Amino acid sequence: MASKFVSFFHLDQVRYGLVVDGGVVDLSVRYGTQWPTLQHVIAERAFAFLEEKGASFAPDLSLDSVRYELPSVAPEKIICVGVNFPDRNAEYNDGKDAPPNPSLFPRFLRSFTSHDRPLIRPQESEQLDYEGEIAIVIGKAGRRIPEHDALDHIAALTLANEGTIRDWVRHAKFNVTQGKNFDRSGAIGPWLVPFAGEAQIADITLTTRVNGEVRQSDRTSRMIFSFRKIISYISTFTTLVPGDILITGTPTGAGARLDPPVWLKPGDVVEVEADGIGLLRNTISDEV
Repeated sequence: MASKFVSFFHLDQVRYGLVVDGGVVDLSVRYGTQWPTLQHVIAERAFAFLEEKGASFAPDLSLDSVRYELPSVAPEKIICVGVNFPDRNAEYNDGKDAPPNPSLFPRFLRSFTSHDRPLIRPQESEQLDYEGEIAIVIGKAGRRIPEHDALDHIAALTLANEGTIRDWVRHAKFNVTQGKNFDRSGAIGPWLVPFAGEAQIADITLTTRVNGEVRQSDRTSRMIFSFRKIISYISTFTTLVPGDILITGTPTGAGARLDPPVWLKPGDVVEVEADGIGLLRNTISDEV
């Protein structure tokens, strides 16, 4: 079973630990001087060392008692891929084949919350929608990375609900940035799973449920742009650095595509799940 590294809030501090049977080993207490946050663990590729050491300790806290924080606390950049599954491309009904290169847009860290925290529906719109996705966390810097070397630059995997304010992605002619960046409209988590090789992500199921109902489900083997392609393409124009997060695309089935559209509302529960990575869960609340 893959190891899981979690950031959490405890004793008025953001800490990090290893999830083990029975709870969480607080690695901050033991190794915080050397690696103050998971960001430092990522940069120095210390997951294997900490997994080995952490497994020898009894848990310090129960998993139910911790308040989850974003697993990567200070990424330099978060870049998202749009329209990366065949059925998602077909939703646009424009008669066009998938383009040769991925569509990209940035998200800011403030637009995300963590596992078991509410997504916020803003005052400006009721059109809050879900998009379940797999996120990759970069562990080794690179520019113009060849596809055959791309996976060597992954440190860890996590999940994202790339929540979107649908009417705000139509506020301008060409970009979607506004509708993708409302504060706490999306989520990342619940933890980081160290990357162990291509088999770990080559053909796994990604599923999104709303109030227990499956709304999205597809397999990574059907992605239009592979993980290798995404890393290589993005690194052509920007240097990827440890801690960067690349969010890799959502399957068909978002609420905007239902007839009539169905938006998330306060009290709804959204779950994003992927084989071998985990389950990201959030409720919905109105902004106050």
